[in-house]
Formats: sequence, C-alpha cells, structure tokens
Amino acid sequence: MNYLEYGKLYISKINATIKDLFNQKVQSVQNEFLQKYYSELRDYFLAGGKRLRPLLCIAAYNAFTKGEKENIIIPSVGTEFLHNASLIHDDIIDRDLLRRGEPSFHYRYQKYYEANEIKKMSKDEYGNSIGIIGGDSAFFIGLEAYFNNNFEIKLNFEAITLYEQAFIEIANGVLIETDMQTRTKNISMDNYIEMVSLKTGALIEKSILIGATYAQAEFSHKKLLSTYGMNLGVIFQIKDDILGTFGDEKKTGKPIDSDIKEGKRTCLLIEAFNKLESNDKERLSQIMEKEEISDEDVVIVRELYHKADVVSTCKQIADKYYQEAMESLNALKPIINQEEAELFESLLTFVAEREF
Repeated sequence: MNYLEYGKLYISKINATIKDLFNQKVQSVQNEFLQKYYSELRDYFLAGGKRLRPLLCIAAYNAFTKGEKENIIIPSVGTEFLHNASLIHDDIIDRDLLRRGEPSFHYRYQKYYEANEIKKMSKDEYGNSIGIIGGDSAFFIGLEAYFNNNFEIKLNFEAITLYEQAFIEIANGVLIETDMQTRTKNISMDNYIEMVSLKTGALIEKSILIGATYAQAEFSHKKLLSTYGMNLGVIFQIKDDILGTFGDEKKTGKPIDSDIKEGKRTCLLIEAFNKLESNDKERLSQIMEKEEISDEDVVIVRELYHKADVVSTCKQIADKYYQEAMESLNALKPIINQEEAELFESLLTFVAEREF
C-alpha cells in the first residue's frame, strides 16, 4: 500500500482525534477568551498538513502487530502536536505570515488585534505573545495523548521519554540554525546536516520509534527504524529547501522568496558557496548579509543558484541518504508486515520526489 492510500485509511481518524483533544480543552474552560483561543488553535491545526508523523507512528506500530489497530491512533497524534508547536514558534522567529496557505498562528492574533482595536501594546507584540503561548499549549496538549489511551503505563512512559527527547533535539536544532544565521561563509554541509537531523529528522525518527515502542519491537529493529526515520527527515528538509526557492507557491502554500529574504542557511546556499567562483561568492555573501533583501536581490540569488547548479548537487546529497534509508528498510522487510514495508518504501520515494 502506498503513502497516499495509507493516508486515506487514517488521516480522517487522526484529524478527528486532534479535534477531540481540542474540543475537550474548549469545554474545560469557562473564560470566553480561552474558549476562543483553543478554538483558534484547533482551526490552525485542522487547516492542513500531511500528518506524516502520526502516520509513521501508526505504520511502525502496525508493522509489528496483528489484529486490533485502533488503539495506536490516540498516541500517534502526540508528535503532530509537537511538530505544530515547533512550526508556530518557527513562524514567529522567521516572521512568516502564512503556513500551508493560511495565516500562521501568531498572524491570526495580529488580525484579531486589528479587528478588536486592542491598545497598550503593538500588533506584533500581541501576536507574538499569543503565538509563543500557542506553541507551548500545543506541546502540552500533545503530552495528553500519552496519558489518555489504552496502553500500559510502562509503554506510555517510554513514549513520553521519546517525546521529551524529540523536543530537546528540535530546540537544539533551532539553536544551531540561529547560530548559523549569524554566519555566511564558514558553514559546512556537515553543519547543515547536523542542524536538520535535529530540527527535522529527530521528530520523524521519534514518531516511528514511539509506534515501534507500543508494538514492543526488538531493539535491533528499532535501530534500523531509527536510521530510516532520521534519513527520511534529512531528505525531507533538503527537498523542503529546494521547494522553498524553486517550488510552486500554489502547491507549497508558502512564498518562494521567503527563504532567501529571511537569509535562511539552506543546503542551496551552502552548496552555492562551495561551488561559485570568488567574485560570485562575494556577491552572494553581500546580499545574504543585508538586513533587508529586496525582490531584485532574490532574482540575483536565484541566478547564482542556477549558475552553481545547486539543485542538482543537493539532490545528489539527498540521494545518499535515500540509499542509506533503503538499506535499513531492506533489512526490515523480512521482519515487518508487507503492507507497512510497502508504505515505508513508497513514502521514502514520495518525500524524495514531492512537489509540495
């Protein structure tokens, strides 16, 4: 079964579980503003998303089990909450107003500020403040998925430990990325891979490991899944970087000039510095060090990327991680259920070739 077919089986159930967790929050508070807040957070979550992490959690559980499959759906959404918590905070850091083609969470509250003619603080301060709390709320609601399910306490505790590790690793990845933002020339591809492994790969890996933990998979099998998941995350981010500059806005739901204007240290930028001649390298450096990068600058950066053929080399880097992930998956195929083996393989291909 391929990724899209697998998604049809579970995404509606995942979304229903997310909605239910938020509705419980709305019903648990009497304050009108809090009811509005949790409703807004619920609407943000349900506005879109691939649900990749809960699907991977479900697939890892199903790969090692037979019979009843519904129990895993509630804990599977935990890492989706953590993922969205990080996105809400990322959008504040990056000053992004759109997420999946819809207003980012902090921007929703900037609009709320305007609609209600709020005073005492600026629109940005108000939106960012609510946004920071929104990310925190998402993190803590995600934990509830591991408290209110039908699994043993011991397994829930192991899942929470993985959830905590993912949170720490995401934060470390963002810190490394923030440090990289202050540097232009002295950034290696190794620095980039370390950053994306923590910021993106860790949560994908932990989503898979949480599912395998609930299935009580053997340690050796978890190790293979870990390699698969981490490499999948690296491929996902490399592809995200490519789409962030050369994708179709209608498909990605995000402006394709935002990565350049924000001065993000993407694999494209790092490869350009590795491959361009000194004059072009200096020109690129001057643009990326500006406080405000113009539309004209974006055009120049794209031209330099084309000149260095960075898309091609970044795809080659992604292919290396694709091969490593496939090796781990091939070792797992004789052990796991065929349906999930097909899902893991199709997902790997989907991520490597995706256009949104």
